[in-house]
Amino acid sequence: MTHAPRPEPVAPQVWTGRASNRMQWVLASAGAACLALGIELAVDQPAAADIAPLVMSVVGCLAVGLLIIFGTLAFTHVKVQVDRECVEVRCGHIGLPRRRIPLADVSGARLAPLISPRSWGGWGYRWRPEKGTGVIVRRGPGIVIDLGAGHRFTVTVDDPEGAVVAIREWLRLRARTLAGS
Repeated sequence: MTHAPRPEPVAPQVWTGRASNRMQWVLASAGAACLALGIELAVDQPAAADIAPLVMSVVGCLAVGLLIIFGTLAFTHVKVQVDRECVEVRCGHIGLPRRRIPLADVSGARLAPLISPRSWGGWGYRWRPEKGTGVIVRRGPGIVIDLGAGHRFTVTVDDPEGAVVAIREWLRLRARTLAGS
């Protein structure tokens, strides 16, 4: 009796998703206001002013403004891509910070119906001993990627169900490929 050849597994599609937070723009505008104040202090200095406090004020306003702007703009949105090799998470307009998780390191994925920035200590790239690492850009659904040995990576993203399905399909395909070789 001959066996019919098993059909080749169909490769899942590359999945991409994103999430954004408009509130970060409000914080970025506060940083811009600090920058403007620093510039105003530097330009509009009184002639009889003591220079040391003025320089400290200008430098302080500029530094705080830049830190706020760059710290918030990095987390106005997040983009997630799942493909045959990895799960890649890129933040902000220039894609930094970035996290690339090889599928070989992933043991599973699940839906997180509600991720709260408050439970993570705020927005941004976070680490909590009881939760692992995460990129939290807004309140809402996301995915939790199990990395084995109790390590997890969480990210807020629109259509987290699609991300979980894609990760699971790629993991199944990977397991079949490794079992067949």
